[in-house]
Amino acid sequence: MRQTDKFPIEGPNSLWQMYRTVSRWKAVRNFICIQISRYTPSLPMKRWIYRHLLGMKVGHQTSFALMVMVDVFFPERIEVGDNTIIGYNSTILTHEYLIKEYRIGTVRIGSHVMIGANTTILPGVTIGDHAVIGAGSVVHKNVEPYSFVAGNPLQVIRSDIR
Repeated sequence: MRQTDKFPIEGPNSLWQMYRTVSRWKAVRNFICIQISRYTPSLPMKRWIYRHLLGMKVGHQTSFALMVMVDVFFPERIEVGDNTIIGYNSTILTHEYLIKEYRIGTVRIGSHVMIGANTTILPGVTIGDHAVIGAGSVVHKNVEPYSFVAGNPLQVIRSDIR
């Protein structure tokens, strides 16, 4: 199950109140850093931006493909292990603004994980070591280590893929 902190709101939907949860300046700075990293072909430069400017925990030899979009408001809540590949145009979210509440959750991606292109990872999800996520999946629940999952809704294709 996803682990998120829930914050109820009053008034219009929570997206109208987002700057009460995060500074405008932080959002602008993060947006600029993320856009630079999305288009740069240099993997070491991307990792440096993610670690030092956005506060993400990113392991050694981890690769973010072109166009990966990390959460603009809370990128520091993303943790990725060693030797992991995040596929082209994937999105990693650590927040979700809903009508009557907003939720924030840490995303933990293990080591030696392969995430296929165009995958969306929702807040509060943990993906275990050596897991494989099929392209185009929506990861809305935790993924066990050594499993191959895919689809929307996410389904286990194979487990124990050692």
